[in-house]
Amino acid sequence: MDANDPKKTTVFTTKFPANKVQERQKTVEVAVTCAIPCCFFCAMNEQDPLRRAAAVARFFREMPRRDDPEHVLVMSALWNVAMAQPGDPEFPSLGIFRCMAALIRRGLADRAWLLRDQNIYIPYYAAHIVGSYTIRDPRFAEIAIESAVVEPLMELLRGRLTWVEQRVAVRALGHLASYEGTFRAVARHEEEVVELAMRVALTCVETVNTEFVAVGRRNEKKTVKYQCDLLTRGLGGEEMENRKAEEWASQLQCWSLYLLSCFACKDRSHARIYRKDFLRELGRMWGGLVNADSPAGVGLMRILCRSGAGRRAVAECKEAVEGLCNLSRSSDDWQYMGIDCLLLLVTDLHTRCMVMEAAAPCLADLVEIRSLASRQKLGDTITEALLLYYPDEVDDHKNKRWANGQASVIERVMQQVWELKVERREREKAMPEEELADRRVLSVLRRQQGNDSFRSGDIEEAAKSYTEALDLCPLKKRKDRMVLLSNIAQCHLLLGDPDAAISDATRALSLSNPTNRHARSLWRRSQAYDMKGLAKESLMDCVMFVSCCLDEDHNRSKNGKVPYYAARMINKQMTAAGLFATVSSGKTRESFTEREDHDHGEPRKEQGAPPRSAGMLPGEDPSQSNCS
Repeated sequence: MDANDPKKTTVFTTKFPANKVQERQKTVEVAVTCAIPCCFFCAMNEQDPLRRAAAVARFFREMPRRDDPEHVLVMSALWNVAMAQPGDPEFPSLGIFRCMAALIRRGLADRAWLLRDQNIYIPYYAAHIVGSYTIRDPRFAEIAIESAVVEPLMELLRGRLTWVEQRVAVRALGHLASYEGTFRAVARHEEEVVELAMRVALTCVETVNTEFVAVGRRNEKKTVKYQCDLLTRGLGGEEMENRKAEEWASQLQCWSLYLLSCFACKDRSHARIYRKDFLRELGRMWGGLVNADSPAGVGLMRILCRSGAGRRAVAECKEAVEGLCNLSRSSDDWQYMGIDCLLLLVTDLHTRCMVMEAAAPCLADLVEIRSLASRQKLGDTITEALLLYYPDEVDDHKNKRWANGQASVIERVMQQVWELKVERREREKAMPEEELADRRVLSVLRRQQGNDSFRSGDIEEAAKSYTEALDLCPLKKRKDRMVLLSNIAQCHLLLGDPDAAISDATRALSLSNPTNRHARSLWRRSQAYDMKGLAKESLMDCVMFVSCCLDEDHNRSKNGKVPYYAARMINKQMTAAGLFATVSSGKTRESFTEREDHDHGEPRKEQGAPPRSAGMLPGEDPSQSNCS
């Protein structure tokens, strides 16, 4: 039977559950009579491959010109196919891209048509389908360019409809710009594309909050229904919709940054991207837990740091450098990118002097990392970068000391790195084994003295004893040194010095195997970041701490249980680090007044440093029942 013959009635077979309530697996076959000419579903049911291809191609040609309330069902089906089988060449070869471009153009030009039936969904589905098919295959991207999809996508990027369509448009343009053969077609609009992508990256979070989330809170008008349907597929209430809106806002921001990266990696439009107002915010852009597979701002920052002009622009932006330093001393998956950026900055003679005061203390805490991600001997690479001009650089700083004769931060840090990584290593290499064993015994004794001081509440004396034990402990005893550094970090927490606690906890985590997997150090650094108000860094460390606890429970054949104090910290920091936290309209968020008791896991109603008399060893966190 010919599905293309309007005079004939087509019968096709479908299957559905026989009893929906009991959800039985039985299916029944039903003959459905379709009198619609040029029906997509009838064409897909055609058994003959040639006739099926001809019918589908005809449907794609005629769909943009026809008015049919069932078009949205077809678009939903095409969307599912594109998502599930992005490498299938059938529809791209039959004209789906030209069809999608025409549908977007019609939605933009004919508002009456757009608001009729369920046509308002069509531009979103059309742009999404283009992006899904071009995500991996450059052949499909070339077909899409030949089908003139760029201009309709540009209209959506310009904001002709809403942020929902803008999200899928920037995604599709990013895919097209990522291939060498199709980049030029997008680059014809280079100036506008870059300006729009930067504007979207800077404003999209506030836009989504204002136009979607805050609208629902104020109840001034109903949130656009079709956006809710797209976000949750009709499942879940306002809370679910807002959570999904945050995820989509993050994706919109990250895909905008990816589109910018396509130009930046080809040394295009750097002058526009180097704007200070953009770089200032770039370091704060992150995918968050909802979009953790995107490097977001740091990915673009690393591309910029590969050129001399980019390094100078980043180095001149204090907020960007601070963001890189914080990322480098975190357990974020993109920590290595932050380190890469700092290494590029400190090895460039023109930018070294601009960033060393901020970057040197941070990098010095990482010099004992063995590997991170795919980077082997990363600590040695960091050491070489820091000591690149040693000792001439130190002599230069000695000549520029402050009037009170105090050594500069750079001078002090470089001397410490030289002592740890060069002089002490050479001394211990020349020591006989008996002397090294004696030093370890003395280290254990000093550690025990520190434990006794800690029990009695003398935190300063405990920190001193632990530091002396650390100086005695041989470098090759990495686990012992890790525990001592973690204990010192706990002392600094109790003394109200979060910066020192972050430094010591980072050094401990650099010694752990694998890197960043010592639970107690993670928890202590999370608390220290919390004291400094750095919610994102505190959140990532706390999440990693919980992961370590659960892993160790699993290894001990225990039922994994998240410590309640860690759950409270995660809940607090997710609220503070959420995308909408800084743009939340209406009432101001209440400040968090309850801090964790770092020793017993109990809340107390006071701010500032924890009490000095803890009655617990630094190695005996509230997590001791779950972690070693």
